[in-house]
Amino acid sequence: MILATIILATPCFLTILIPYRWRYRYLNLWHRFVIWWLEVTCNVHYEIEGMENIAELNTAAIVFCRHESTWETLALTKFFPPQTWLIKRELLWVPFFGWAIWVLEPIAINRKAGRKALNQVISQGKDRLSKGRWVITFPEGTRLQPTETKPFGIGGAMLASKSGIPVIPVTHNAGEFWPKRGFIKHPGTIKIIVGPAIQTKGRKASEINKEAEEWMNSTRAKLLDKC
Repeated sequence: MILATIILATPCFLTILIPYRWRYRYLNLWHRFVIWWLEVTCNVHYEIEGMENIAELNTAAIVFCRHESTWETLALTKFFPPQTWLIKRELLWVPFFGWAIWVLEPIAINRKAGRKALNQVISQGKDRLSKGRWVITFPEGTRLQPTETKPFGIGGAMLASKSGIPVIPVTHNAGEFWPKRGFIKHPGTIKIIVGPAIQTKGRKASEINKEAEEWMNSTRAKLLDKC
């Protein structure tokens, strides 16, 4: 994984000269390689349910994805159309990895900036959506343990409220196979579930968050029961 990161990220600055769709395809090679290599070397596979909820939309949308592993940050590029991510700006400072993220024009915020950061999410989020790019958010704001829950941040929901763009909730159990800060990977099959679109026009951010949080937490609890 580290070797592939260095090889693909080193020339990534040159891709800024080509259209976004080709830039995205090039850097997406890294994501796809890591997911494939994980299957080959660690026997970690995946099953996805609810892909029809993506196909039903004829527009870019906002994704609320549970965050408990590195795996989902890579795998979402396999399931969703071209996308950008709402991230903390510190990730851009990571050698190689951060450089590759930068050329894909993420919404990189200073989480200590308060209202300024929220305005940035709304402004840049609307811009990315208008260009047909899905916006990926991790509403808990940090990776969780498999049984842990945390109240959702307001940024993604406020973008949804202000734009009227639907939210697609996503949950999974990747943390049981690629744990938070865990070097050892555990063989098995990750289950990822894509929920139905949450309509946002005319709704408050708090209402959007409440519906998404209830669905994601209850669905994640069912995955725990099955394990």
